[in-house]
Amino acid sequence: MMTTEQITSLYEKHVIPTYLPRLALVRGKGTKVWDAEGKVYLDFLAGISVLNVGHSHPYVLEAIQAQAAQLVHVSNIFYNENQALLAEKLASLALGGKCFFCNSGAEANEALIKLARLWGHDAGKYGVVTMRNSFHGRTLATAAATGQEKVQKGFDPMPEGFSLADFNDLGSVESAVTEKTAAVLVEAVQGEGGVVPAEPEFFKGLRALCDEREILMLCDEVQCGMGRTGRWFGFQNYDVEPDACSLAKALGAGYPIGAIVTAPKVADVFQPGKHASTFGGTPLACAAALAVLKVIELEGLLRKTKNNGRLFVEELRKLVDKYERLVDVRGAGLMVGLVVDGEARPLVDILMEMGLITLDTAGNVVRFLPPLNVSDAELEEALEIIDEACAEWHGIAPAEEEERDEQEDTEDPQIEAVGLLEPSEPGEREGDLDIPSDDELAVATDEENMPEV
Repeated sequence: MMTTEQITSLYEKHVIPTYLPRLALVRGKGTKVWDAEGKVYLDFLAGISVLNVGHSHPYVLEAIQAQAAQLVHVSNIFYNENQALLAEKLASLALGGKCFFCNSGAEANEALIKLARLWGHDAGKYGVVTMRNSFHGRTLATAAATGQEKVQKGFDPMPEGFSLADFNDLGSVESAVTEKTAAVLVEAVQGEGGVVPAEPEFFKGLRALCDEREILMLCDEVQCGMGRTGRWFGFQNYDVEPDACSLAKALGAGYPIGAIVTAPKVADVFQPGKHASTFGGTPLACAAALAVLKVIELEGLLRKTKNNGRLFVEELRKLVDKYERLVDVRGAGLMVGLVVDGEARPLVDILMEMGLITLDTAGNVVRFLPPLNVSDAELEEALEIIDEACAEWHGIAPAEEEERDEQEDTEDPQIEAVGLLEPSEPGEREGDLDIPSDDELAVATDEENMPEV
């Protein structure tokens, strides 16, 4: 196995530097990853909300291995059983329409944009309103839809037809809608924008506005979908249903797959020849996604995510009270942002040195996206690392920290849940299985519990 130095050297010579990697990771299991020198880290980034069921989950591995030995790829001019089963499952979880499959979040959002334009074409509607600080991808159309100038810089002229409104400001959206508007595209939680949840009044008002103006409401669920907020889809936290949504990232647990899920209203807008994807919905990709959905149900990860997210936020809020450079905590489920005073990157670097992988976003936010099946012990370990890293970032020596802790009031402050971290509700869909206890959450690997492929 190569060393980090050797891998880095090859990258510098042969890989186009669209990213700035900082570690050479060679192995992962559950919530842990190992670098080329054998150092172990807690992965509280999960591939940027891709590995919601953790690294190398045995259900997912079994499904991929079994399908790879049977049939990897066929063109979409043929039927394949797994694609049909996955479409049925996703439509049953929300919206009740049909699905289109692709390979990434950008492709899924591109499909949403094309769907909106085709739907509105005969009425002369083609515009899409998106939110400032949003992120929808890096193709030309999705970059134009993204509400961040840094994503668009240097690629002008951008495709036309996109206008911006302020997130959580219904009046701003209303002002941006014209007679040419076909749709509004919005995230339930702005991940790249700083882990900012939509306010309930805004989301419900947005649905009403779209109905009133006869335009589509589209939700980008690429990062906040697949259980990340404690619901299958982020929009379900608001009792609101869009006309279509996009998925990717965690859908395949690391195997590339994207999708759009539609309501019946727009389920048949795309017809043969209007949109396509060579690799979209292959038997192998769909086998991986079906296994991921099964894991989320079997392990009761929606409820576990809500409970662990609430506890994690409460503990982070105690650190906000403890350290003056920590400002706030916000998010939903296990999509959590720690807002700091100043640039977040130095704190992220200290956390990584101490063995906790996170990511800075929006300049001043540390983003936490652990696997949804993270254990209680791993959450506690991460919180200890965060506490220690914050002390170092503040220039507090260990002895000084202990002395200050002794002087603090022993009573816990009253904590309020942040964003959408509300209690579990009756009737929440997680399958028909009983929710296992923490001790039962270890995944069985015997054959009878493996998902069918």
